[in-house]
Amino acid sequence: MNAPPEIRIGRQALTLIDRLLDAAAPEEGCALLLGTRRSGPRDSLGEAPTHWHLQQVWPTTNVWEPGVERLCRFRIDPREQLLAQKWARAHGLEVLGSLHSHPASPPLPSATDRGMAFAPTLMLIRGVAPGEPPLGDAAGASARPVLCCWWLELEGPSRLLPWRMDD
Repeated sequence: MNAPPEIRIGRQALTLIDRLLDAAAPEEGCALLLGTRRSGPRDSLGEAPTHWHLQQVWPTTNVWEPGVERLCRFRIDPREQLLAQKWARAHGLEVLGSLHSHPASPPLPSATDRGMAFAPTLMLIRGVAPGEPPLGDAAGASARPVLCCWWLELEGPSRLLPWRMDD
C-alpha cells in the first residue's frame, strides 16, 4: 500500500477528534479512522493518485495496562477494531488508520507508536506544539493542540502527510 498524497478530513470528523481527545485528557485518547480512498485525475505519467477522505471517527477505549501508563501510552482493544471493520464494510467505508493523542508532548510518532502499528498505515496524532505546556493543565489552558498526519512505513522513518479540512 502506498502513502496517499494528501488526507482530507471532514469537518464533523475534526470536531469529533477534538471532543474525543479532550474528554480523554490527561490520558491518551484513541480512535480508528474510517473513510474512503478516491482516485484523482491522472498525472503526466498516466498515474491517478489516491486521496484518502476521512469521514468517520470510531471512538475506542484506551486499554493500555497498567492504567497509570495511559498518560503516555495507548492500546486499542482488538475486539473494537473488529467491530469497526465490520461496521465500516457494511457502510461502504474502510479503516484507514488510527488516531491518538499526546497530551503532554509534540505530535510525533514514538518508538512505541511505530512498534505497535501494523505498517504501512496512517496515524493521526494530536499533541502540543514544541515548547508549549501540556494540554489540559492550568498553565496550558490556552495551549492549542496540533494535529499531524503520519504515514508509517514497514521500514524507515515516518513521513508527515499534508491534510486539509473537507466539507
